[in-house]
Amino acid sequence: GTVCDNDWDLNDAKVVCRQLSCGTALQAPGSAHFGQGSDPIWLDDVACSGSESSLTQCGHRGYGTHNCNHGEDAGVICSGQIRLVGSGLPRCSGIVEVYDNGVWGTVCDDDWDLNDAIVVCRQLSCGTALQAPRSAHFGQGSDPIWLDDVACSGNESSLTQCGHRGYGTHNCNHGEDAGVICSDQIRLVGFGSTRCSGRVEVYHNGVWGTVCDNDWDLKDANVVCRQLSCGTALQAPGSAHFGHGSDPIWLDNVACSGNESSLTECGHRGYGSHDCNHGEDAAVICSGPIRLVGSGSTRCSGRVEVYHNGSWGTVCDDDWDLNDANVVCRQLSCGPALQTPGSSHFGQGSDKIWLDDVACSGNESSLIQCGHRGYGTHNCDHREDAGVICSGEEISYIIVSFIKSNFIYKIALLNSANAQSL
Repeated sequence: GTVCDNDWDLNDAKVVCRQLSCGTALQAPGSAHFGQGSDPIWLDDVACSGSESSLTQCGHRGYGTHNCNHGEDAGVICSGQIRLVGSGLPRCSGIVEVYDNGVWGTVCDDDWDLNDAIVVCRQLSCGTALQAPRSAHFGQGSDPIWLDDVACSGNESSLTQCGHRGYGTHNCNHGEDAGVICSDQIRLVGFGSTRCSGRVEVYHNGVWGTVCDNDWDLKDANVVCRQLSCGTALQAPGSAHFGHGSDPIWLDNVACSGNESSLTECGHRGYGSHDCNHGEDAAVICSGPIRLVGSGSTRCSGRVEVYHNGSWGTVCDDDWDLNDANVVCRQLSCGPALQTPGSSHFGQGSDKIWLDDVACSGNESSLIQCGHRGYGTHNCDHREDAGVICSGEEISYIIVSFIKSNFIYKIALLNSANAQSL
């Protein structure tokens, strides 16, 4: 018999997916999404915590007791042959496991990178891949090691479509278990979108939906960019700049202070409450794999950090000059470079040192297009972290100072002329 969709949600779907060894619950569709059954309706008002090992362990009204018809039959959409595991972890972070021959097993971290993680995150409806941690970052698995030397382009719809050595063929141990950290409830999509620019969509109740552009501004965009490890918000376009979405409109009148760690922490009208259409879909354009941070930093001045292989890292100040800084300032829409402070002027970083001996002509559109010794190759320590001060932060001060100085100068001349006439 079927199950009625009253109170049917992802917690209930999780139990079903786990019970069937079908990975993670992605959606919990109702309204006879997969067609109407013809058998009895056995369960209604199912209430699972999500931890049960069987659907029949969940609360319900009793077998055969319901107020439904088959137009309300419940369904599930599970991730299938992939899941993320680990104690106390969010839904979209963990050890990657795949299902083969009736058993879950891990993936070795040889050649494991962001392209592989992108496929996993997409397959699990977990947004964007932020990191591809290795070396059993989330702990060691105990099941078979199923995959090694995984080689995804990033466009595959399933990890098992990627190249690998064959199920069970590896030269690894569980100290090399691969993991992923995905953005979870947020992603950027749409016509012309990139990893760090696009229409903003959030994940709620098993479905992706858009954000309305009412009150949408750079503070909101900054939260999105930070959440996606995409640096600084450069623009907060509205009016469906990256095309119209077709899913629900989940958020409207978003009001972030700019310090939140997630867009869903910001104020809004409530999921699904809006007075918009998809012609008002909100978007972001982020700076991408570069940011300015550190003590005393501002949007356009600070310690330079770049994003590589899922981690932020600093730039050494060897050969660091205005040509290099000009590229950074242009990339961040911060105007021309004014200064190129080195010697950890904005404080010492604690992450990796990614770049050294950077050599820009000044015309590049991105710092990573400039010559350098190679990611992670350097002879520096964090006392040599490079920084920039761009005109974007200084120009208004300069203009105001000039106006004030000019005004005072004119008054002085006027007073002098008056004195002479006397």
